[in-house]
Amino acid sequence: MVHTTVTPSNTKVSLTIPEEYIGKKVEVLLYTLEESELKRPAKNTKKKPSGYAGSLSPKAAEIFLKHIEISRNEWERDI
Repeated sequence: MVHTTVTPSNTKVSLTIPEEYIGKKVEVLLYTLEESELKRPAKNTKKKPSGYAGSLSPKAAEIFLKHIEISRNEWERDI
């Protein structure tokens, strides 16, 4: 794999392809480093549990809470 950056001085850039790439499909991408930085996710993208507060609708929250309550009551049954 060849990875490099260039600063073009005009609208043309010439590529030299390594011998082992001849006859193979290669991918050529062209974007500025600024564009690349915009697309990269932030390093710490993990949310804290508190970051999810309010993400459920009140109706969905009620359904989930009822389900949890039923599940907990099943744990309390005598076997």
